[in-house]
Amino acid sequence: MPDTTDIDGVAPDSGATSGPAGPTPESERVVFARVSESGVSVEECAAAVEDAGSGAVVTFAGVVRDHDEGRGVVALSYSAHPSAAEVIRTVALEVARAHPAVRLAVAHRVGDLGIGDVALACAVASAHRAEAFAACAALVDEVKATVPIWKEQAFDDGTSEWVASLG
Repeated sequence: MPDTTDIDGVAPDSGATSGPAGPTPESERVVFARVSESGVSVEECAAAVEDAGSGAVVTFAGVVRDHDEGRGVVALSYSAHPSAAEVIRTVALEVARAHPAVRLAVAHRVGDLGIGDVALACAVASAHRAEAFAACAALVDEVKATVPIWKEQAFDDGTSEWVASLG
């Protein structure tokens, strides 16, 4: 069963990405990184990373769509390997390390989802938009490439198909 709690996600008191002693460590800039059986939202992620020093908050919502490669999709079910929570945490820390001027939050849903449900939500805040966009794109790409989560798609013709989120 995946860990549904926030992972290494206590936000720094000031919310700042740097201070008198230098940059804030990446572990403090990852507000949360989790795999969850309950709903996830970009609003929660955005609220978690916003602070007075952020001029940009970039969000991403991976939403269940009603089609895939010309076939009608009616539902999805996501399953996670027991290591998924640790892997998503590692990915978030690596993105924060590569982008030292950002704060980020990310959550991936598991379980049964319907059309329009959010499967992956994240937000990245930074003083400037270019860094926030770059870090958000890297975060989404790395989560999809490395976190061991698989989806089973149910099609409108009664068939289904398993798809790995890995690379």
